[in-house]
Amino acid sequence: MQDASQRPETRYGIPAADQILINRHYILGYSYYYRQAKWALEIVDRGAMDVERSNNFRSDFRIPELFRVDKAQYKGSGFDRGHLVASANQNEVVLQDSETFLLSNMCPMNRSFNSGVWNRLEGAVRELNKLEDVYEVYVTSGPIFDFRFVIEIITTSDNNPVKLPVPHLFFKSVLAERRSGALHMWSFVIPHESSRKSLDKFQVPTSHVEVMVGVNLWSQLTGTKIKEEKNKVRSIWEH
Repeated sequence: MQDASQRPETRYGIPAADQILINRHYILGYSYYYRQAKWALEIVDRGAMDVERSNNFRSDFRIPELFRVDKAQYKGSGFDRGHLVASANQNEVVLQDSETFLLSNMCPMNRSFNSGVWNRLEGAVRELNKLEDVYEVYVTSGPIFDFRFVIEIITTSDNNPVKLPVPHLFFKSVLAERRSGALHMWSFVIPHESSRKSLDKFQVPTSHVEVMVGVNLWSQLTGTKIKEEKNKVRSIWEH
């Protein structure tokens, strides 16, 4: 079995999860309780190729059947199969893009959210990745459940025991390695609803995401400067 700690995506740490799924171009931590990823971790690809979007949504049979979501859960639900690792972030070769369509990389998303503010944030991260002084961009994304509110559940019409809860919010934590060697963080928490607000309105300290989700982000980074960075809200793509 491949050791996740040896993968380039985990250079700055890997959060805990019930099952770690090691893909060819990204790593994912799956939650048996929520029947979806707790987080997905990637290095945004700089590839010049732009292959056609695969759209081959399919089950991830590495997950035990009791906890696995299949296409049946989404059919007729009214929710999109929303990417955590975006297809457009991993489209240098066909296999790489295809891998993002595993249902383990999906969360139920309102279409207006998925194609709106979430899509805008994904595009903004790709713009960061294009900056001349940026060496690599690491991204951790995932759902958030707020237990102060009722959780909507997607159920199928048959006797399938797997029920799929709908997140209240989503997070994205971005770590950029500058060519100077500096490391800068930006984190976002976005309510699961349509919004035209500017992306900076959703910025939060990275430490805030850690508390909300129950994960330790970028855990290989330690020290006073990193603690300060985790507690900071840095202007978007600020040096």
